[in-house]
Amino acid sequence: MNRIALEFVPPTVEGGVDRVKENAQKLRELSRSFGMEDRVNSLVIPGMIDEDDDRPVPMQPRMDPLDVWKAAAPELPGLQGLCTQVTSFLDADQLQFRFQNLLEAGIEGVVFVGVPRTMTDGDGDGVSPTDALARFQEQVPHRGVILIPTRADEIERFGFKCEQGATFALTQLLFSDSIVRFLADFADRYPHRPEILLSFGYVPQVETRLKIIQWLIQDPGNPIAEKEQAFVRRLAEWNLKEKKPLLLDLYRRIVDGVRERGFPLGVHFETPYGFSKPAFDLFAEMLDYWAPGD
Repeated sequence: MNRIALEFVPPTVEGGVDRVKENAQKLRELSRSFGMEDRVNSLVIPGMIDEDDDRPVPMQPRMDPLDVWKAAAPELPGLQGLCTQVTSFLDADQLQFRFQNLLEAGIEGVVFVGVPRTMTDGDGDGVSPTDALARFQEQVPHRGVILIPTRADEIERFGFKCEQGATFALTQLLFSDSIVRFLADFADRYPHRPEILLSFGYVPQVETRLKIIQWLIQDPGNPIAEKEQAFVRRLAEWNLKEKKPLLLDLYRRIVDGVRERGFPLGVHFETPYGFSKPAFDLFAEMLDYWAPGD
């Protein structure tokens, strides 16, 4: 599939199904207004966990992605569903039951996620993402992992995940063209060519106060990540007319740099502060430049 996905953040438990339907209707209206209605073909629903306790905005209990999908799918007919699943806190039997429920509800692919960055790899009493990739190959045909191209030793980490059975990767939000060199180097070292979903996001001015995007891409001590955070801070201070050319240029540089590397490519659009007209305006222009399948 030439995947064009939008992230659909679960509302708070208090908001419930009514808020899911409200957000789905807003997504549909904005997609129609900016000519994206027949182009977007997937939703990505992240599983949000309480362990993310260092967030700049306090974490409130969120709906389960499965319940979100069941409520959103009737409002958005024709869209495929992807979700993220933290594996590290569930044992093998619990994960098997979980995946069965997700697939029976129509979820088409699952991104296997480990412990949050406030914990150490290997923490948790459940199954690590790499072990889950191998264990559930027959049950989950479309198995994803998170790809952070700026992270140290990520080429080896990603290569191992592919060897364990990953079929696609969802990148962290991209605010530099580091992914271009990353995929070039990966292609030189490994034969695997999983689908790569390139993630792009709109940076509204509220980011100057809340700093959620800077938190999402943080990697203390990593100079590349720090440059990306500085870029986000600069974008947040400007209006749409000023910031849109920079984000479009970033999109062009990335897709021009990676689309000849032999990887199936998709795009994944994120709006961490909620769906908005400026965000869809930007995403529509990005797709006008290049869209999967062009």
